[in-house]
Amino acid sequence: MRGDGPELLIPASSLEVLKIAVIYGADAVYIGGEVFGLRAKAKNFSMEEMGEGIAFAHDRGVRVFVTVNILAHNDDLAGVREYLTELGELGPDALIISDPGIYAIAKEVCPDIERHISTQANNTNYGTYLFWYGLGAKRVVSARELSLAEIKEIRAHIPNDLEIETFIHGAMCISYSGRCLLSNYFTGRDANQGACTHPCRWKYAVVEEKRPGEYLPVYENERGTYIFNSKDLCMIEHIPELIAAGIDSFKIEGRMKTALYVATVARTYRLAIDDYRRSKDLYREHMPWYLEQISRCTYRQFTTGFFFGKPTEEAQIYDNNTYVKEYTYLGIVGEQNEAGLYRIEQRNKFSVGEAIEVMKPDGTDCQVTVRRIVDEKGQEMQSAPHPKQTLYIDLGQPLETYDILRRQE
Repeated sequence: MRGDGPELLIPASSLEVLKIAVIYGADAVYIGGEVFGLRAKAKNFSMEEMGEGIAFAHDRGVRVFVTVNILAHNDDLAGVREYLTELGELGPDALIISDPGIYAIAKEVCPDIERHISTQANNTNYGTYLFWYGLGAKRVVSARELSLAEIKEIRAHIPNDLEIETFIHGAMCISYSGRCLLSNYFTGRDANQGACTHPCRWKYAVVEEKRPGEYLPVYENERGTYIFNSKDLCMIEHIPELIAAGIDSFKIEGRMKTALYVATVARTYRLAIDDYRRSKDLYREHMPWYLEQISRCTYRQFTTGFFFGKPTEEAQIYDNNTYVKEYTYLGIVGEQNEAGLYRIEQRNKFSVGEAIEVMKPDGTDCQVTVRRIVDEKGQEMQSAPHPKQTLYIDLGQPLETYDILRRQE
């Protein structure tokens, strides 16, 4: 960890995003391989990318955890053994597991890698924590439906060397710890095998048996029909309470998010944690900045979830399922060429003469104007219309590798 205090654990959907998470403040990063994780629609990591990512992180003092947290069926087990054997050779710092069968194989195949118990295992009481501790688990991820008071009670009943990891920011699952059957029922894609289609975000109606085809709206307080749609969790204003509860690792949700999202959230929580460690007054003084920054990435309004008791209806969004989006992600700054231009892989369109923003890991943001855009063949361009096109740009000032370019909408 970067100093005393809670670990900041950041998600990464790809090798590129892992590097951004590390540069922008993560103490640890969690990733998924191409199999046996609960984010099948994320880009995920090949074995080669995982090895490169682990090396990149370790060179900078950051740990890497790999999710192996599906609820396995019989046909999965042989493949799990082979997969864990390969993982053991790469040397991640921990495996995040929910299934007892997979846990037993991991303990046998790669005993020297820490085993962390996923939130999918519904860890709601200190007896469960002690059960996993007895089997050699180093860490347990708390169920999302726990209050801070319950987490504090768990801490009081478990050994000091058993770590508590807790989600403190990001999307909330209507099925609490994520054990949802809706996706499998509606589409045949099993959420507990990593293929969730997120039916909690859909709009619903009621059909009466004797009136087929007549869709009656579902109302809750006459505000809409998105009856399962949760706001996003945000605890940036409550770091003192999270620390007081005895949480060892602050976990950010988002293994399907962009590099801009990951950089924004990682940087904001990094600076908030560091400010609080230095001075409670400094943390309070900078709160407006944290709140402004955290609202600059896509989100579905914010809630404190279950941390202060059972959520009220205000934790739900009934009238739509869309994100609030204030900034557009344009690209990540790469190396400088002989002509003094900086390489980027463009993610959204921008043009010469346009005002954009450079986001830096240290918390500073610079307003700049795009002076030049040149393609790989050296041809001048007035705009960058093609996603993932490699370009070279001049923004009128020096840049650093891993600076992020964004535009306010």
